[in-house]
Amino acid sequence: MRKITVLSLSSLLVLVSFFTSCDSVKNANNTQKGAGIGVVAGGLIGGILGNNLGHGGNAALGAAIGAAVGGGTGALIGNKMDKQAREIDQALPGASVERVGEGIHLTLNENSVRFDTNKSTLTAQAKANLDKLVPVFNEYGDTDIQIFGYTDNTGKPEYNLTLSGQRAASVQAYLVAKGLKASRFKTSGLGIADPIATNDTPEGRAQNRRVEFSITANDKMVNDAKAQAGK
Repeated sequence: MRKITVLSLSSLLVLVSFFTSCDSVKNANNTQKGAGIGVVAGGLIGGILGNNLGHGGNAALGAAIGAAVGGGTGALIGNKMDKQAREIDQALPGASVERVGEGIHLTLNENSVRFDTNKSTLTAQAKANLDKLVPVFNEYGDTDIQIFGYTDNTGKPEYNLTLSGQRAASVQAYLVAKGLKASRFKTSGLGIADPIATNDTPEGRAQNRRVEFSITANDKMVNDAKAQAGK
């Protein structure tokens, strides 16, 4: 299995200092990340990072970091997210899975969920790959999932913003039709923002037509972790 990318405490400190770096590093001690954030500043760091990454970098990554609780509660949440990230990676090896703070940043590129130019309709391949995520999302039902849709730079920005929102909504609708609770989801269309490849080639534009997920603990998971940490 591929080693899942992790944004560690040391990277978080760099981000706090510069607000521009979103480099991730490998860290074998994943379950300690939540506690580490709590020691440094807990939710304050998460909020600062989430705000700055969400507006100046990658929105899904920023959302995952911004949900940090910290302390012993964060460590317990981080442990559950470690397990979920591994299962996502096993279910869908073609996706990019990052463990950040106490959440998961998941990118479904053209090899996982592909969109044709000017289309928001899910292809048969996209549906098949989303099907692989459904059991994992069902197993970890105490999570909130934000879906961010993107486009390449073909067409007008206003059109692309609408199209990207439709892409995110298509993914949500499909997952809800498969039995996941609609209340777990939020969707956002970000148009041509946050490109992961050049828009100067057909291959690069195909990579930018994608969806990304931010997976974070919901209130129940947080409260359960607080109760467990207090024992």
